[in-house]
Formats: sequence, structure tokens, C-alpha cells
Amino acid sequence: DINLNSPNKGLLADAMTDVPVDSSAAARTAAPEGLTAAEEEELRAEIAKVEEEIGTLRQVLAAKERHCGELKRKLGLTPLDGLKQNLSKSWHDVQVSNAYVKTSEKLGEWNDKVTQSDFYKKTQETLSQAGQKTSAALSNVGSVISRKLGDMRNSATFKSFEDRVGTIKSRVVGSRENSTDGLHSPSGAGDKPPQDNAPF
Repeated sequence: DINLNSPNKGLLADAMTDVPVDSSAAARTAAPEGLTAAEEEELRAEIAKVEEEIGTLRQVLAAKERHCGELKRKLGLTPLDGLKQNLSKSWHDVQVSNAYVKTSEKLGEWNDKVTQSDFYKKTQETLSQAGQKTSAALSNVGSVISRKLGDMRNSATFKSFEDRVGTIKSRVVGSRENSTDGLHSPSGAGDKPPQDNAPF
């Protein structure tokens, strides 16, 4: 809280003014034409009074800003929140401005003109047909490849290769089954005594 009648009020006002008034320098300048010395003195007194009020108002404003900052901190509001709010308000102001509305309308008109033009329609139809032809060609390629793979699988060479792989697989799997029958399991290790004369 600021005491508006404090004795230091004049000092603060002089320190906070943009251009301090030097009464001795003002006295050396000649009085403007049409003013008497009394009127000039009255105007100088009024200037000093207004400058003092400006300084006081600056002090009050600084105190109010500090108080506002404390209230915002208590509410958990950060400067970033204030910036976001200012930006959203500015964007809203831009959106409702006449220039933005007129530009949006003009762009909408241009879009309508372009999409309704014969050139745009022909281009769109051409691209659509090209897309259909491309997808049909890719579909044909896929069916040809699958047919070729089917033909290759039914060929005599592939069947003989498949038979050989099957034979090798049955031999490998069969030999594994036979070899596991002769192995001792860890749980059955105590059932048979180990051979003493096993060759190493």
C-alpha cells in the first residue's frame, strides 16, 4: 500500500519522470509571447503538480502489478498460461477481423471456380482412369505370378525336388527318434548301474 502523502513523494516523482524540469533553466528562458510572468509561474506550478501525480500513479501501478502477480501465483497461473491466453485471444481477433473474413470468402470463391472448371474436371477424370488402369494392371501381374508359381509347383522338376527333401527329412527325423531311444534320461540314471569297462 502506497501512502500518497509521503514526504518522499516528490523525489520519486522527479526520479520517475521522463524529462526532469530544471526550474533554474526554465527561469533563464524567455517567457513565450502573450504570457505574463504570473501566467508562466502558474503553468510551471501546474506542470510540477502533474509530474508529481504521474510519479504517484506509477508507484500505484507498480504496487497493483505486484499484487496481481502474487494473486496469479496463488492460483497457480504461470506466465506461460497468460501467453497462451493472449495468443488464443489474438488468434480469435484475427479470425473475426474483416480482412480475414474477406480473404476466407475470396479463397472459397477461387476454390469453387477451380473445382467447377472444365480443366479441373478433365484432369480429375484422367487421374481416376489412370489409377483404375494401374490397379487393374497390378491385379493382373499378381494373378500371373500366382499362376506361374502353381505351374512351377506342378512341374516334374519341382516334384522330384520335393520328394528328395521329404526323403532327407524322414531320414533325419527317423535317425533322431532312433538315437533318443538308446539315451539314458536323467531321471532313469539310477535304474541302471554304469558300466565300469566303457571304452574312452
